[in-house]
Amino acid sequence: MAALWCAASAVSGCASARTIEEVVRDVGPAARARLAPRFRAAGATYPPRAVTLLVLKEERVLELWADDGAPRLVHRYPVLAASGALGPKLREGDRQVPEGVYRVLWLNPNSSYHLSMKLDYPNAFDREHARRDGRTGLGGDIFVHGRAVSIGCVALGDPAIEELFVLAADTGVARVKAVIAPRDLRVASARDPEIAAAWAPELYRLVRRELARLRAD
Repeated sequence: MAALWCAASAVSGCASARTIEEVVRDVGPAARARLAPRFRAAGATYPPRAVTLLVLKEERVLELWADDGAPRLVHRYPVLAASGALGPKLREGDRQVPEGVYRVLWLNPNSSYHLSMKLDYPNAFDREHARRDGRTGLGGDIFVHGRAVSIGCVALGDPAIEELFVLAADTGVARVKAVIAPRDLRVASARDPEIAAAWAPELYRLVRRELARLRAD
């Protein structure tokens, strides 16, 4: 999924290009006004020390967790569009949303999908197991973004991505983590997807370890 990065050094004629600072100036007050009561209700400070975005593919929800020493659930956003089935992304063009533990690399204020947040797929885990499998062409350009259409990314709609974009800018992108799970593996009866990969149990142990920290009860 390509999200237009309209940097002057990369694309000519981008007279309408916006900076991150300009987006935060324009949408920040309204976004923070929506976020503030949710943070207060969760007993979390704003901006928090760290943020985890938990995407549950089967449930089609993104949970926002703020962490100032102990994670607190702030809000649940519906996922409006995401392609593929349960299971990790293996190659470019498979239409899969990745599964695993990722970092947000940077914010795109000039996305074709309103605003977007770039994830570090393929990460070290993805690259290492692709090497062992002999797989190449893993794809990339995986984003959490606005609008309600997506191929391999996570689309949340424009108001939601404005909130998360501003939150990430206020918190610091380096302190934003994204965990993408096939389903809510915190549920006792939830099983790992059955995929033909020897490394699948390792992947889902990593995901389950992250989810064990993220419990609202």
